[in-house]
Amino acid sequence: MVDEKVILQVLAEQQEYVQSYEPQKWVGRYEENLFELDSPLAQVVIGVRRSGKSTLCHKVLLEHHVKYGYANFDDDRLAKLKTEDLNTVLSCIYQVYGTDIKYIFLDEIQDVDGWHLFVNRLLRSNLHLVVTGSNAKLLSGELATHLTGRYNEIHLFPFSFYEYCMFHHVDLVGITTKADAERKRAFLDYIADGGFPEMQNMRNKRGYVQSLMEAIVTKDIQRRFNIRNVNALRKIANHLINNVCQEVNYDDLAKILSMSDVTVKKYVDYLRQAFLIQLLTKHSFKSKERIRNAKAYIVDSGLQNNRDNAFAAENIGWRLENVVYIELLRRCTNSFMDIYYYKESPRSKEIDFVVCNQDKAVELIQVAYDIEGEKTFKRETDSLIRASSVLRCDKLTLIAFTSTRDYKIDGKSIHIVSAIDWLLGRK
Repeated sequence: MVDEKVILQVLAEQQEYVQSYEPQKWVGRYEENLFELDSPLAQVVIGVRRSGKSTLCHKVLLEHHVKYGYANFDDDRLAKLKTEDLNTVLSCIYQVYGTDIKYIFLDEIQDVDGWHLFVNRLLRSNLHLVVTGSNAKLLSGELATHLTGRYNEIHLFPFSFYEYCMFHHVDLVGITTKADAERKRAFLDYIADGGFPEMQNMRNKRGYVQSLMEAIVTKDIQRRFNIRNVNALRKIANHLINNVCQEVNYDDLAKILSMSDVTVKKYVDYLRQAFLIQLLTKHSFKSKERIRNAKAYIVDSGLQNNRDNAFAAENIGWRLENVVYIELLRRCTNSFMDIYYYKESPRSKEIDFVVCNQDKAVELIQVAYDIEGEKTFKRETDSLIRASSVLRCDKLTLIAFTSTRDYKIDGKSIHIVSAIDWLLGRK
């Protein structure tokens, strides 16, 4: 058990930080609109470590002018909290913030045993809860069972390109040569360094990324799953990050690391559960093909560049495709759309993204950094036209580092859009 005096001290110190916050100076996030503070549902914010979950929640609560209690469990002094300590935590929250609070923000609570029972009890007492977590354990079977749908899930990623531009005060409306050059510079910096909020003004980006990667591997994965061969886990993580946008070959990884393919699959899934990677499945009506041919993407392109053993940094095409996929996840997660990639045969050119409404393809998206060469342009457009006929989808989009225009061929229209315009939500 943790002494009540220690808990009180921790919460009082955390309160001092909250009182110093100036949310009006923080970058607005799209996910602010997804909160339902007045509902009886727990507002559950998930996402990779250091993506800005705590800041987002504080911003929403402070700007709605609600009185709330706060406890951040990601504190070494609270590391030994047990189930029986949680009621003491609640008592301390009331002592620090007052007994009249109706909202409680529980930050990174998922590693405390029995936390889901605690959350459920607070919901039954008509308290409004905001909960955050950095691994998929937060929405595991236990929580789903005990809350039986009584939560509103909000998935937060690091800064989008629009949010990145807002943070760095990039001119998004100017039509001058200078403004255009400023946006292009911001775009290149974004796909190189990514959108982790804390890293934006740091000089030692490499040190930050190394520390973040180690925290994800050790705190979010190794400790939770009791992994002994943590070096193998690091090697798999590095391999996937260096080979983003590629199919995951479990057999090859197993041979290289002298491990069983079952163990490799488990490790890859652990990385997914920590939100470090995202797996994109193939568009197919055969379940085996979807599972077997999944492609790996990284949650933020900054993890590709600013890291030891980084070999994907110079492939700007991969980085752009990765950025587009994460942006698609932002847009589709809350619109009930699914995303796949499409490949008709092993030798055919694939379509990077197929956006589906249930089993109906509603948009085909191809990503290519440079389409100025006639051969490259023909390859990308021909692939879209072919897939359009097979999947019966007429909305065709080609995203590239170019000007926005429409291209008509064989009675079909391909919308060629500048990567900058697309990322900023301009059509």
